[in-house]
Amino acid sequence: MKLSRPVSLGAEFNRFWIGQSVSTVGDRVTVFVVPTVMIFALDASAFQVGIVAMAQYLGIPLLGPLAGVLVDRWDNRRTLLVCDLARLAAVAVIPLAYWQGWLSTPLLFACVAVISGATIFFTVGYLVAVPAVVPKDHLVRAYSRMEGSRSVAEVSGPSLAAGLYGALGVAALLVDAASYLISALCIRSMRPWGERTAAEGTVWQRLTAGFRLNWSDPVLRRVVVAAVTLNCGGPVFVTVLPILAYQGLGVSVGVFGAAMSVAAVGALAGAALAPKAGERLGTGRMLAWALLLHCLVGLGVLAAPALPAGAVIAVTMGCYGFFMSFINVSSAPIRQSRMSARNQGVMHAAFRTATWGVIPLAALAGGLAVSLLTGPLGILDAARLTMAGGTLLAACSFLPALRIQRLLDAAERGRTPEADGGNAEPALAEGTS
Repeated sequence: MKLSRPVSLGAEFNRFWIGQSVSTVGDRVTVFVVPTVMIFALDASAFQVGIVAMAQYLGIPLLGPLAGVLVDRWDNRRTLLVCDLARLAAVAVIPLAYWQGWLSTPLLFACVAVISGATIFFTVGYLVAVPAVVPKDHLVRAYSRMEGSRSVAEVSGPSLAAGLYGALGVAALLVDAASYLISALCIRSMRPWGERTAAEGTVWQRLTAGFRLNWSDPVLRRVVVAAVTLNCGGPVFVTVLPILAYQGLGVSVGVFGAAMSVAAVGALAGAALAPKAGERLGTGRMLAWALLLHCLVGLGVLAAPALPAGAVIAVTMGCYGFFMSFINVSSAPIRQSRMSARNQGVMHAAFRTATWGVIPLAALAGGLAVSLLTGPLGILDAARLTMAGGTLLAACSFLPALRIQRLLDAAERGRTPEADGGNAEPALAEGTS
């Protein structure tokens, strides 16, 4: 049987893909090491862990709308380069401060906030870059490959981070700093892409346009509501997980890292299967069911400590990541199919702001809930109850996503979206707010 060769997405995409693949592995190191350092080196409380987790997303509501407008107007490649270098510097400060005896929760908060801010601009530029260098009919394949790389990072990252932390301590963060340098070099080798839109309206007009575009389109509106609901509960689960593992279940750094790596195999499998599933089910239907299943499988973590904690975390998070890959692979193409290239930047920035803006509060709420419940319940039951509550709240994201496939099918058949209660991309009256 002759095997078909994978479809080539071009040299420009491959350079970008390589850079982001390396950078994503580095990100996993920082995501793993920062709470580990806080719990073991700084003896931080659950509330302090929640505060720093909040900083990871704090820039989204503060910078998100502006990022979409400015990325449209700036040189896209140069923007991504500056973002990589800013993140490199912020990550490198953490081990340097630790060696000098200056490391504290406020400093970690500041460093993570800088990384978050730079990541916001980078993410908007990245979402503009991919459709600019990949043909429209290959976008799902491109996002599947990017998601596959993210999943590989999820597989290798925690074990790598645990091993590096065991061998190097806080210096493990320098691996992430180096990964940003590699990403910057890959982007520097690419040709410029995209077109600027500086002449089209003021900053305020373009800023508000992104929100109106997301809300006036019936498909985008449902995706926004679903994502906001998901992000009200999901970050609670993720923020409390290391607290549950380390303090509630007594899991070691090595076991937790290995469990998270085994878990990420599910995310890798999801990234590989998502394109075929999307073809069979439709991207809208796949998104809706993936949202529901992604959340419900999180309840599996309640099986510990009745069952071995490492195995429970690995299996639960494997299923969790499997369906998260389906969500990621389907969401971006759905949104991009509803918007012209001219408005991609502001649309993505407004979407990120609206849907990720709730994450800082959710992360803080997770840490605060565990702190408040630990007194009457103990750390184990406090963490379990908080995670279960966040998971059930996030599962409600399934409801607004149910009708998305019907709207996409109507558009495919040539019906106007107005027949379903909205419009795909309304004409924007410049000067209105």
